[in-house]
Amino acid sequence: MDGIKGVNQTTIKQRLISYKRHPGSAVMAFFVLLSALITVGVLLFLIAYILIKGIPNITPSLFAWEYNSENASMMPALINTVLITVLTLLIAVPVGVCSAIYLVEYAKRGSKLVAAVRVTTETLSGIPSIVYGLFGFLLFVIALKWSYSLLGGSLTLAIMILPLIMRTTEEALKSVPDSYREGSFGLGAGKLRTIFSIILPAAMPGILSGVILAIGRIVGESAALIFTAGTAPVVPEGLFRSGRTLAVHMYALLSEGLYMEEAYGTAVVLLVLVALINGLSSLIAKKLTKGS
Repeated sequence: MDGIKGVNQTTIKQRLISYKRHPGSAVMAFFVLLSALITVGVLLFLIAYILIKGIPNITPSLFAWEYNSENASMMPALINTVLITVLTLLIAVPVGVCSAIYLVEYAKRGSKLVAAVRVTTETLSGIPSIVYGLFGFLLFVIALKWSYSLLGGSLTLAIMILPLIMRTTEEALKSVPDSYREGSFGLGAGKLRTIFSIILPAAMPGILSGVILAIGRIVGESAALIFTAGTAPVVPEGLFRSGRTLAVHMYALLSEGLYMEEAYGTAVVLLVLVALINGLSSLIAKKLTKGS
């Protein structure tokens, strides 16, 4: 313990001497620390505000199986959120991962096609979600005549999160050392076997990080789903029926102005759902990392 304290004191003294010699470093360190504290403070404030406002308003009626004007149940919206999340990931993750594999492992480095795809994905990442909602409305609701549907909302969200999954997967694949590929080829493995047996397991934590970010965007999205999936407070009987998610449900309750307490309770459930999904995904990523 005394040795550790001595090392810490020596490190602090060295930093103080360095800051005296370079005052600019001290200023930058101060602003970095201040930014971190502000970020953590805002996060804790939002979480505390939602919990304080929402927990007292969580009642058994909010979890009734059917929604009506008396209970303002969130259960149909909760089920729809899970359904849309799973369906969107089933569509977007295979396409995004396979696209990233092609860009990193098969396409020639520095080719114009790769540059064009990267510029396109970066551009799509900056488009507001309401623009995706209008696009989905014009394509799926009007042009294809699907009306408001679970499938139309999932396809719209899949298009919206596809650039995110592609970019994060691409960076994860790039982070895998070339020695892994060379060693696999040296042992006689083919290109496809090397990708699925060596590269993808090594890049899985980074890929799952992108999937976690995509899940957060799906669960919290409302603008795109209002125009495509609709706001019906029921569990749809099929993929071509309308249904609202938790975010849309909360927006509808707040816009009506009659169910403010229920909206705060819904916000708590939404927060807990996102935390559980992120925690579960992180646990899976750690197990895959240890297994590889």
